[in-house]
Amino acid sequence: MFRKVLFATDFTPYALSALRYVIKLKEAGTEEVVVIHVVENVTLEAMVESCIWSKEDVKKCEQEIEETVVSQVKEKLEGIKKELEEHGLRVKTVVKIGKPAVKIVETAKEEGVSLIVIGSHGKSRMEEVLIGSVAENVVRHASNIPVLIVRR
Repeated sequence: MFRKVLFATDFTPYALSALRYVIKLKEAGTEEVVVIHVVENVTLEAMVESCIWSKEDVKKCEQEIEETVVSQVKEKLEGIKKELEEHGLRVKTVVKIGKPAVKIVETAKEEGVSLIVIGSHGKSRMEEVLIGSVAENVVRHASNIPVLIVRR
């Protein structure tokens, strides 16, 4: 039923809870998992601001920061990939830069997944909100792709 799943992670406890569900989906016929992390533009922009103040070459500094962040994300994704592979799943990792909900839905469509799995809350930690804004926007825009939102 859900042969190919997209698992969106921001490496928070909510995402780690969602990972347990992805592993359980193997029993329901899942064969492949696409693991995605989206680096937000605003995060990179905030880091680049320090380059401006230190009067460094902004373009070069921006490129170095992006490469460093993407490298760190890929390293974390490799840990998740290894864990999923140990459970017999084929795994592809993806790092994108932009608005998380947009990139998650975009990637789900590109990859032809049959399910998106995401944690209910992310890095904002706004507990008073019923559902995280990224998860909510994924649900709103993932037309025809079911979304499993996992609470911690």
